[in-house]
Amino acid sequence: MSKLWRKDYDLDVLIEEFTVSNDYLLDARLVPADCLASLAHATMLESIGILSSAELAALKGALIEIIQEHREGRFTISRTDEDCHTAIENALTERVGEAGKKIHTGRSRNDQVLAALRLYARSALLEIARETTELSRRLADFAERTSMVPMPGRTHMQLAMPSSVGLWAGSFGEELLDDLSLLWASYVLNDQSPLGSAASYGVPLPLDRELTARLLGFSRLQNNVLYANNSRGKFEAAILDALDQIGLSLSKLAEDLILFSMPEFGYFSLPAELCSGSSIMPQKRNPDALELMRARSASVSACSAQVKGIIRSLPSGYNRDFQETKEPFFKGLDIALSCLRIMKLTVEKLEVHEERLRAALTPELFATDAAIELVRKGTSFRDAYREVGLHLDRLAKRDATASIALRTSSGTSGNLGIERLEANAREWSERAEAERARVDRALAGLAGLPVAVA
Repeated sequence: MSKLWRKDYDLDVLIEEFTVSNDYLLDARLVPADCLASLAHATMLESIGILSSAELAALKGALIEIIQEHREGRFTISRTDEDCHTAIENALTERVGEAGKKIHTGRSRNDQVLAALRLYARSALLEIARETTELSRRLADFAERTSMVPMPGRTHMQLAMPSSVGLWAGSFGEELLDDLSLLWASYVLNDQSPLGSAASYGVPLPLDRELTARLLGFSRLQNNVLYANNSRGKFEAAILDALDQIGLSLSKLAEDLILFSMPEFGYFSLPAELCSGSSIMPQKRNPDALELMRARSASVSACSAQVKGIIRSLPSGYNRDFQETKEPFFKGLDIALSCLRIMKLTVEKLEVHEERLRAALTPELFATDAAIELVRKGTSFRDAYREVGLHLDRLAKRDATASIALRTSSGTSGNLGIERLEANAREWSERAEAERARVDRALAGLAGLPVAVA
């Protein structure tokens, strides 16, 4: 077995270690995607007469075998392979002979890795979209259950106005759906087939790039072959930027939960099974997962910055620098998915202490309510503001439930519009599931069996 570029010399061992680094380990997760892209490419080669039907059948059988072996943990990639592309082609050549040597006709490892990354990202993004909509729906349910549970509203971290737990929870549900709009934009950007672009300049063969795009379930072809390679890193950065927005939402939600579950507040409690303990203090229940969520959201930002820093000053065409974008890209996807799942579990198990929340609504929170009452009696707001502000000691605690119910304009505590949030979340969920079904049909048609690439 040999490297795809092997000629009449061996690479210096130190250079091999430096250039390969851990790429061959990272590539393990791309094996199914690369096999599917190879199958589409082989199908196209048969359609233009490069492969016979018998060779295509042999390659298809071997590629499906490799996917199954990978799922069972039996397909390995060594450092000498450099990457999954070499390992797969070497395995094909060993298993089906000359057909294995022909499969690389008309392509480069450049468009190979682009295609595999696009397929992997597509599957991962659909899973993240599913988890995002699920979390939004859980928050909507939580908001509906707690819509009339009073909660102090704060600005500058100081007491501000009467609010509700439902308003607080619903805000994050809506925020995540807006984040999903950005994620979907990155999904649409990613959903372009780069196969056939080769090393940025195409090849003198009548490659049917539209066929491979269709076989792989891409919605369209990435037309310009140089742009296909120039877009590596940019597409990953766009996806990471969208994930960063989700991370920002989750980090703020995590911080609120940490803060409001402190004994000094006591608004919420995190169940013991979601908290770790201290090695020295027996009483401690630490919200470590939420603390790590804050930190890991910053890591997603760092991943995006890392990718953009790598590609920022590269000239057109392929450059080996692109290899370094793979690890932060995978890391960002992994972090986003795990944070969404952790937050979904947290929202499901969160305990609300209504008595502590009601006790926290001290008289000063009703200052604006008092001013508005004077306005209703004919006083200008500015004069009412001064009158109340100069006599805060006269404020009395009010019925918090009645106060939040008086706020009836759209999106306020007395009119949360949860049904709109639920409908929006349902629409996003249906869109993502329809897209997943479309992609699965295309890939199942190509491979002849249910497949997953992430």
